Amino acid sequence: MMSEPVSVQAAPDELAQGPSRGQAVTAPLASNGQGTPLVEASGLTKYFPIRPSLLARMLVRQQEKTVRAVDGVDLAIHSGETVGLVGESGCGKTTLGRMLTMLHTPTAGEIRFQGNPLVGQQVTVIGDDGRPRKVPYYHLTQIVFQNPYSSLNPRKTVREILSVPLRARGLKTTGEIEAEVQFLVERVGLNPRHVDRYPHQFSGGQRQRIGIARALAMRPRFIVADEPVSSLDVSIQAQVINLLEELQAEYNLTYLFIAHDLSVIYHISDRVAVMYLGHIVEEGTTDDLFATPHHPYTQALLAAVPVVEKSARRNRILLQGGVPSPIDPPPGCPFHPRCFAKKGSICEEQLPPFFQVGNQRVACWLYDDQPVSPTAASGDSERL
Repeated sequence: MMSEPVSVQAAPDELAQGPSRGQAVTAPLASNGQGTPLVEASGLTKYFPIRPSLLARMLVRQQEKTVRAVDGVDLAIHSGETVGLVGESGCGKTTLGRMLTMLHTPTAGEIRFQGNPLVGQQVTVIGDDGRPRKVPYYHLTQIVFQNPYSSLNPRKTVREILSVPLRARGLKTTGEIEAEVQFLVERVGLNPRHVDRYPHQFSGGQRQRIGIARALAMRPRFIVADEPVSSLDVSIQAQVINLLEELQAEYNLTYLFIAHDLSVIYHISDRVAVMYLGHIVEEGTTDDLFATPHHPYTQALLAAVPVVEKSARRNRILLQGGVPSPIDPPPGCPFHPRCFAKKGSICEEQLPPFFQVGNQRVACWLYDDQPVSPTAASGDSERL
């Protein structure tokens, strides 16, 4: 049985000032930057071509354009931790998550699992016998999609939906598959008698539990949770988040948790990465980043969090203009057209590397008197 749901709404003064978090993290906190990351992305890039129709090419000579959805992202995620990924809609969060599970093939860059590069759809891991072996990458990574209404096949029952990954995992006999289906359904808090129902017969929260069970069926090491609670009401959000934390502790899972709700990110994440227009602009532990955001965009993002208590509110920062188009991103720092703290022309001319400011990595020229982050130094030579 699941534990009673707890509220995931952080206290107003926690969001405003960022003291110690309201609830302890279930999984052990991984040390950032130490040891080999479980999943590591270096210079990860994804461009989507926009090809005009034949008529547009003939009549107005329209040229092919490119959407720079993700543009040179470096990110390391350690075993057992939860990394929260936040940013405005359209900044590339989902695209990055899908690349880390290889649902999107990167245009450029490299993905490594336990230090070993991904080759095609396979990666080398050390088996229980101590010998290296190649395994399909989807055995190690899975994704929980944002929309439980569209991510499940409406023509298949729960039994059929869960049987597919179980067969891919290597279960062959009907008895083995049936026993595992019953276990998964019960483990995520559903009634095992409902395995022959179709997705439309479940509520939104129940459908999301089915999606979690489907991801868990492969026994993965790493799960991308792409806004898994954004379409659910608050009480159901708490139940789903509790379930994810329980599964993380039970199976030593590692999460990339994508969300817009900063109170959810604050509750569940060990580290937070802030994304803007295809770039990660700041990264740090949850407590540090919420207490002292350094990048101007992070400051504006946290200042927009609604807080009931007036004494705990941050000074609101109103950004001018809209988010630039990823089809034609600005040169230099991607945030400079809206930045309220520009240092000078360098912001418009050069893309900043990551500077190490305390325990945080910040891609902003305001901190060029700080050392360049050693964890990003290898990729920064290409960024400039």
